[in-house]
Amino acid sequence: MVRALLAALLLSGFASAQDIAKPIPFDTPEADAIVSRMQVFPKDNAWNLAVDRWPTHPNSIKIVASIGPNKPFRYNTDMGYILVPPGQKKLDLKLVDYPDESDKGPYPIPENIPIEGWPAQYLRDPKLKNATLDEVQRDTRKENGDRHAIVVDPKNMMLYEFYQMKKTPGGWQAACEATFDLKSNTLRPDGWTSSDAAGLPIFPAIVRYDELKRGMVEHAMRVTVVKTRRAYVHPATHFASRLTDVNLPRMGERLRLKADTDISKFSPEVQAICKGLKKYGMLVADNGIDWAISVAPDPRIPVLHEELRKLKGSDFEVVTPPAGFLYAQ
Repeated sequence: MVRALLAALLLSGFASAQDIAKPIPFDTPEADAIVSRMQVFPKDNAWNLAVDRWPTHPNSIKIVASIGPNKPFRYNTDMGYILVPPGQKKLDLKLVDYPDESDKGPYPIPENIPIEGWPAQYLRDPKLKNATLDEVQRDTRKENGDRHAIVVDPKNMMLYEFYQMKKTPGGWQAACEATFDLKSNTLRPDGWTSSDAAGLPIFPAIVRYDELKRGMVEHAMRVTVVKTRRAYVHPATHFASRLTDVNLPRMGERLRLKADTDISKFSPEVQAICKGLKKYGMLVADNGIDWAISVAPDPRIPVLHEELRKLKGSDFEVVTPPAGFLYAQ
């Protein structure tokens, strides 16, 4: 039913990028129709590469052991986003921690920009379910946290990502802002962070409702681990660790769900994630809970914890590009 609806929306031209007249939240059929036909970064971009035939990293076993082979696979309902029209009003924003590693504003920030976890995390938490978006934007409950916020301009194919976004009496502020051209393979400057510790974009990694319903996540995902190495590998541009143990994963390290992992008994949604993990893998993007990927906080996505936890760290392997492989520039 959902697949048929999406197909009908696409054929009718419903809610194309050109049609956007006002900001569209990610958890809507209108947003589904738009993002489902967006080419998020070029096809040869690292996020879109199939790695199911890449060789296993020679140190894969030890790297997986450093994360935890017996630890369960998990997910966070964290990274939402909002689509904005090309004429969205741009605002100044105070950069409080990483102004020298942030892209210059002003930025297209709509009034209803979602903050990390909104709305599903709040709706499912008895202590937070009565919170309003404005309260979350202002952090009136002092939750703190990473408070990621993501704005996508699908007409101009531009992406704006904020770290520790907050509305204050004096206006918006954030610790860092990273702007990405979704038409380009250009990375952040070498050594720069982004709204993610690895200097990576978040939007292309999010597991979305529309792709779960289509039956496969067709891009790499992002994953967090507690301990990373003081190093990074393409497409990452930044590390966030003082540890130098070669058995720890670097930022940007790519892991893949092993091909022989049986996923046949999982729900269609979890199978869609697993198929993506087998083909595209996941990139180490930040320090956080071990083996946790990012899923949109979309109330339409069922709770997946019990199923995903049946996968363990030992079901994954680290992969490396084939000899002579060159990333697209």
